[in-house]
Amino acid sequence: MSDDLVKKTKETGKLYFKDVNGEKPYELWRSFDSELGRDLSLLITGKLYAREKIPHTTRQLTTVAVLTVLSRTDELRLHIQAALNVGCAPEDIAEVIFQTFTYGGIATVNSALKVFREVLLEKGLWPLGSAKG
Repeated sequence: MSDDLVKKTKETGKLYFKDVNGEKPYELWRSFDSELGRDLSLLITGKLYAREKIPHTTRQLTTVAVLTVLSRTDELRLHIQAALNVGCAPEDIAEVIFQTFTYGGIATVNSALKVFREVLLEKGLWPLGSAKG
């Protein structure tokens, strides 16, 4: 394992997960197996999330969409916060969640919007804007 990978993992982790409320996956993994937790963090954060093939905003909006469709609300909360941290506009996150309706159904959209609203409330960003339509 290189010092560069450790440095990249720490930098990427700070970018994505600074000021994130709730338990971070790394903390959960480490509580069961510190060595495996470190290895997973180096792989996921240091190699996958640090890749520069697509912008961080695109990576997080994709993650939000997938987690919405899969109804993984705990992970969704974490990644909505990460999406805001990397510069995704709240309106774009909402649009991505709405876009998943066709593939995940309205129940998954509603669950995701509730999580999103909670995150926005915590960050003082709610209400998002005036109602349209």
